[in-house]
Amino acid sequence: MPSDNFVPTESNHVVDGIYQTAIEGLLFSASQKHIDHRGHYAELVRLPDLNMALKQPFVPVQINHSHSHLNVIRGFHAENWNKLVTIVHGYCYCVLVDVRPNSATFGHSVSFNLGNHDDALYGSLYIPAGVANSALALSEPVDYLYFVDALYANRDRTGDVSISLFDKDINARWPIAQKTMIVSERDRQSVTLREKFPSKFPS
Repeated sequence: MPSDNFVPTESNHVVDGIYQTAIEGLLFSASQKHIDHRGHYAELVRLPDLNMALKQPFVPVQINHSHSHLNVIRGFHAENWNKLVTIVHGYCYCVLVDVRPNSATFGHSVSFNLGNHDDALYGSLYIPAGVANSALALSEPVDYLYFVDALYANRDRTGDVSISLFDKDINARWPIAQKTMIVSERDRQSVTLREKFPSKFPS
């Protein structure tokens, strides 16, 4: 099933500037730029507001920075940590997929145009553990920050999952052709949802 492109509305608004998506626990935090002759300023996320929408507080302990060139695509990756993602330069097409086997929204996907562009949402994504994210760079370059609540070196890796970007069950509507994408070898070798979770797809 193709992913639904996320749009923040009154019906999915949770608390001040925080919106629930079609995937359980996946939230969008809207931001607003204050622009003048020097540039702009924005409050990206207010953690007290975000935590009001969560079952338990998000306490980041590590900040990671991903720098991507035009047409680089990363994903679908899920880890056993919660993360808060912000694109601080450029913009991406992001598709997120619920790969938690016991989730009511397992297999569901949501897409976002995210970052600094007239057609993109400006804000951050709160991605719970077990939701796989991807990012396709549609500008040159893209700088992508993500705050996580576990140290990379110490985290429980048993929940790490890498799913094919071109899984037919997910059927992501990528805005550029697969042959023009820059894909890592790890992502080329990723398995499908059916291969990873065969019990979720009874024959």
